[in-house]
Amino acid sequence: MKNIKIPHTYALLFMIIVLATVMTYVVPAGQFAREKDPDTGRVFVVSGSFETVDNTPVTPWGLFKSIPKGMEKAGYIIFFVLMIGGAFGIIQKTGAIDAGISGVVKKMEGKERMVIPVTMSIFSLAGAMLGSAEELLPFYPIVITLALALGFDTITGTAMVLLGAGAGFAGAFLNPFTIGIAQGISGLPLFSGIGFRLISYAILLSITVIYVMRYAAKIQVNPELSPTYESDKKKHMHFNIETLPEFTLSHKLVLLTLVAGLAVLGYGVVKWGFYITELTAMFLIIGIVAGIVGRLDINTIAESFVDGAKELVYGALIIGLATAIMVVMEEGSIMDTIIFSMANLVKGLPPALSGVGMFVVQSIINLFVPSGSGQAAVSMPIMAPMADVVGITRQSAVLAFQFGDGFTNVISPTSGYFMAAIAIGGIKWEKWAKWMLPLFVIWSAVGAILVAVSVGIHYGPF
Repeated sequence: MKNIKIPHTYALLFMIIVLATVMTYVVPAGQFAREKDPDTGRVFVVSGSFETVDNTPVTPWGLFKSIPKGMEKAGYIIFFVLMIGGAFGIIQKTGAIDAGISGVVKKMEGKERMVIPVTMSIFSLAGAMLGSAEELLPFYPIVITLALALGFDTITGTAMVLLGAGAGFAGAFLNPFTIGIAQGISGLPLFSGIGFRLISYAILLSITVIYVMRYAAKIQVNPELSPTYESDKKKHMHFNIETLPEFTLSHKLVLLTLVAGLAVLGYGVVKWGFYITELTAMFLIIGIVAGIVGRLDINTIAESFVDGAKELVYGALIIGLATAIMVVMEEGSIMDTIIFSMANLVKGLPPALSGVGMFVVQSIINLFVPSGSGQAAVSMPIMAPMADVVGITRQSAVLAFQFGDGFTNVISPTSGYFMAAIAIGGIKWEKWAKWMLPLFVIWSAVGAILVAVSVGIHYGPF
């Protein structure tokens, strides 16, 4: 096993693009009819409307064109990531984060590990109630820096945000973008069955917090065991608090600017419908204002912005490559065929196995349709009536969708926000995947058990 060399992330994604291209020659093309809800504007699949269409295989020329098309399609996320990097490059240059974190480190001396469950619980609620994913990207640099200062590593810091929100997203009890849409399509009362989902949320979050805390404890004792040890040394894993600058009024104003900006972002997401474009613009404002109150001159602000953005170019390009996979499958008209074929796999199984089968199928579908709301719109019109046929409740079908969508989001290379998150931390996908795999297996086993239990108790109302 030690002699097996995992390809570079770029090479791995390119191989998947090539495989998807080959599939457009082998997999029959097909499509569902889609209709638009006049009230919500949401597009949904018409149940029973799948039909084969003429093949539109992607040519070798089309394969290479899919990459810039993927970059263009994911451009809003790519530039969001770069702007975050630039803004935090300015903030970092002021020295405010280092000075502020030194105070936290002193106060948490001897109880550093308690930061992990508190932080993860907060981010889990954002995932469980608001479906937050891309919106949390700005927090990664802060939490990673805090984790390093407390004696942990970049993986711990990334996991505190990514897996905290990921456990909440997978065990969501009020997420309007997944649960709300899936239940609406299935004809279920909005947010019905919340009791069972709260139990699922608590179980998944507890398992995840324990996993991260055990790992962090190991790294705190022996930092060399960290997969990111070498890169963390360059980030000054252990801050020398005595050499950090004094926490001045200027530093306080910079952090106040950051907190105020994040508060506006949060309010804007909830009340004004802020999304990537608005968040990107807001971070430009935060970065510039922080540079001014941090007493940086205009040239230093510009240079710091470039340096910060430069750090995230590697990960930003990964997001575009991942999106190119979907471009190939859409242009080859095979995405709907794959979804239809996998949905049919669960027919004829005993009810409990049908529920678990739906969970597995939804996990696979999420590799091709990583958007939670998009996956709900595509798969639930098929899965909901199929649940009626195989003898399980539609609520169980929604639960299977919820887990299938949520678990793979934090390990799949086609998940844009996940790739952006590990890019911000400078973690290679293969290192994260190896570290995450045991937890992913545990999540999957627990998810399968919870789905089977939901089938057994006739999780409802129907």
